[in-house]
Amino acid sequence: MDARATLIYLLRHGEVAQADPRRFIGHLDVPLSARGEAQCLAQARRLAGASIAALYTSDLVRARRSGEIIGAPHGLAPALVPDLREMAMGRWEGLTADEIRAREPEAFDDWMARVGEFPFPEGESVPDLLRRAGPAFDAIVTKAAGSAIAIVAHGGTNRALLCRALGLPLARLLALGQDYGALSVLERQRDGWALRRLNERPML
Repeated sequence: MDARATLIYLLRHGEVAQADPRRFIGHLDVPLSARGEAQCLAQARRLAGASIAALYTSDLVRARRSGEIIGAPHGLAPALVPDLREMAMGRWEGLTADEIRAREPEAFDDWMARVGEFPFPEGESVPDLLRRAGPAFDAIVTKAAGSAIAIVAHGGTNRALLCRALGLPLARLLALGQDYGALSVLERQRDGWALRRLNERPML
């Protein structure tokens, strides 16, 4: 790592209790499953030797708890950043994809076709998400200039932030995998961001 570079360990929270069948969770405040706790412990062991100066998470319990586990080897408690929350999914929160498809087939097909711009009914779109998460990320990076930090957030939030950092269109959102407990690494140097790792799953 360049002495002037800023390193971001960007993690998705561990698996949640309602993960199976897959649900649209959004702002619902659900806890980690036992597997999710184990995933975070595995990443904590992996990052134990890294020089992490600070740790930030969304304020939702699944991200906060993940951050507590990952930060423990460094003596770091997570600083909570509500703007790093997952995208608000409105009236689809708590429903599975099959349930949404059965209830609102046209809207579901529209979401699949326009994932980078579709506004969730009574919720947010990806551009809405970036309007709050983007400035929050920038403020964290500015404060962390020249050091390494960890951010624990959510699948949609991380994908959107990665697209933004790498200059990718939001239509490519789902091409950037973000599995439960997975690690991505961004490095910032004078000429912008470089993606060093993407969606590396915890070794259980």
